[in-house]
Amino acid sequence: MRFCLARRRRHRGGRQLRWRVPMRGFVVGAAVLVAAGWTASAEAADLNYGQGAPYTVNQPLNAYSWAGPYLGANLGYEWGSVSNSPVKPSGFVGGVQAGYNFQNGPWVFGVEGDIQAAGADDTFAPWKFSNPWFGTLRGRAGYAFSNVLFYGTAGLAFGELRAQTFGWTESHTTAGWTIGAGAEVGFAPNWSAKLEYLYIDLSTSQFAITGVSNGYSASVVRAGVNYHF
Repeated sequence: MRFCLARRRRHRGGRQLRWRVPMRGFVVGAAVLVAAGWTASAEAADLNYGQGAPYTVNQPLNAYSWAGPYLGANLGYEWGSVSNSPVKPSGFVGGVQAGYNFQNGPWVFGVEGDIQAAGADDTFAPWKFSNPWFGTLRGRAGYAFSNVLFYGTAGLAFGELRAQTFGWTESHTTAGWTIGAGAEVGFAPNWSAKLEYLYIDLSTSQFAITGVSNGYSASVVRAGVNYHF
């Protein structure tokens, strides 16, 4: 998996434009998120608890529970490529996610599903490809340091690949797979923030207007918030 994407788009007059989307911002963002979570955890540990406050005897007073259902929203950026085509769609994405966690000591396991609206598209005359939406259904497994959770995730991906040329439009919805990793921090009662990377690979379909099979793969970096019930 490449952590940066070199992209070349051809314009009229033979001019070329190259740009890179580095993963450095994702790593820096994750570090900032984790540092903020550890700071909040340390401050919570220094608080004086009132007499008679209920707690479980075998559980530290500042322990954070990840168990249970949650619902949230996210916003991020997507960049990808279309097989058998030089087109490199990219654009902003946003959506909602929901899931359920099980916790055994510091180990956290769960399942999460999400649906995303995407603005990823690109044109290489006379072809235009876009990915209007996608979704995932994934398992998650991670290790928690109180209110800071590191996790890996993998599962099913599905979405639409749309091709356009000379006024004709053809769309195919296919399934594939996804894998990724992230960090999540509980920053307030019932609230957490996360930073996540996903790689998505959708299976190929035969497009009549291109005359070949086209598939779609993409990287997604997104930030989100969750409310834990």
